[in-house]
Amino acid sequence: MQSSPTENMSLILLASLVFLLMPFFLLIYIRSYNKHKKNHIVEKQHMQQRFESEILKTHIEVQEQTMQTIATELHDNIGQILSLTTLTLNSIHIPENEKVSAKIGNSLSLLNKSIKEIRELAKILHGEQIVESGIGNAIDQEINWLKRVGGYELKINNDLLDLKVSSPDKDLIILRLLQEIINNIIKHAQATSIQIDAFIKNEILLLIVKENGIGFNYEEAKNKKAGMGLASIHKRIEMIKGKIDVNSTFEKGTSIFIEIPYP
Repeated sequence: MQSSPTENMSLILLASLVFLLMPFFLLIYIRSYNKHKKNHIVEKQHMQQRFESEILKTHIEVQEQTMQTIATELHDNIGQILSLTTLTLNSIHIPENEKVSAKIGNSLSLLNKSIKEIRELAKILHGEQIVESGIGNAIDQEINWLKRVGGYELKINNDLLDLKVSSPDKDLIILRLLQEIINNIIKHAQATSIQIDAFIKNEILLLIVKENGIGFNYEEAKNKKAGMGLASIHKRIEMIKGKIDVNSTFEKGTSIFIEIPYP
């Protein structure tokens, strides 16, 4: 039985419509696939960022726990041993030998100084106790420790000493940031002058550290293992939604500008 011309025309039109619509549906499928692929990549990136953030958080918590343990050991155990040594030396009576008495007196003086220094170090390591008195006081104690190291001309402008607001979580991270920066300066910069400015402006805490050391290639250092300290600084700042800008010039020194929403 032969098909009528009308049926043939309908089949031709249907086939033509199918062929015309195929590229359209194919385009929709490709766009949908690309969209799902893009969403998958974005989600994967977010998961990676969350994973890295959790790893860093855990790493920082372990660091804090380690430092608190060291601080406790320094304060309770080593400090106690030195105190007992002081009591033992004080119990010795040798009035007939002035030289021995002088040496014991000098030893006692050194022991007392050591006990004081260990207690101060324990306070610095035990960051949570320091930031209880405010980030301004925490920074001030860190600067006092730097003064004891000696060898640097220090220019300090710490306007956070009378700060009325606080953010304990941020305060501890800010303190660790400053400690990391100072540690890097002492280890690598070969500087003779350090300037530290800390103040609040428009609900932004600004921490500025400048030194006159040998300088370094900032972009290169970020991508090397030697830049682990820099990576740690960047991750900590990301955790508290802050910003950092580093300007370094060979033989002229480095300036670090940190902005953190506060409190």
